[in-house]
Amino acid sequence: MFSKPENLKMYWKELMHQCVEIGIRSLGIVIIISVFMGAVSALQTAYQLVSPLIPLSTIAQIVRDTVILEFSPTLVCIVLAGVVGSKIAGELGNMRVSEQIDALEIMGINTKTYLILPKILAAMITIPMLVIISAVLGILGGKLASVATGIVSTSQFDKGLFQYFKPFNVLFALVKSYCFAFIISSISSFYGYYVNGGALEIGRASTKSVVVSCVLILLMDYVLSSLLL
Repeated sequence: MFSKPENLKMYWKELMHQCVEIGIRSLGIVIIISVFMGAVSALQTAYQLVSPLIPLSTIAQIVRDTVILEFSPTLVCIVLAGVVGSKIAGELGNMRVSEQIDALEIMGINTKTYLILPKILAAMITIPMLVIISAVLGILGGKLASVATGIVSTSQFDKGLFQYFKPFNVLFALVKSYCFAFIISSISSFYGYYVNGGALEIGRASTKSVVVSCVLILLMDYVLSSLLL
């Protein structure tokens, strides 16, 4: 897959196409999930804070850290495993079944480089960006829910948002997002590229790629947390 591209112009065009397919097309679902994820996190945190000794600004700290450390990188990537992973597996599986991949190989094109490498690179470019957007929107959703329901004031939430902030948490979230992006794109490409059979097998390959990607994301989440935290 990492051999020298035959035509850089065509590979660049394919990379940009995959960035649109993987990144821009997934933006809507990421926005919806992130805003409600932050809002629910704020409401549940406020529900559990029953002690009057704990300042209300703590809600903002908990929402901030849970969104950055876990919700945005992990939950968003699990959703993207279903959205992006199944699409990649289905696309490659359809090309394999309809013998388009065989036709490209007869033309002398390295199909692994041309079909898979742009997808993996596009995923590793766009998915960390989606995670950053998700973290910002998640915190904003938590703030909107907290202020709208009267749990905390805007000044209290902003005060808690900046208290005890660790920049390493953002770096940790980005490390997770890069690992998860590679898992999603590579596993779905593998299952789609090596499909044998017809339309039924394409569906099975898509389902299997999503299941395996989700399991490995959760496993890698635990490993990275143990190593880096």
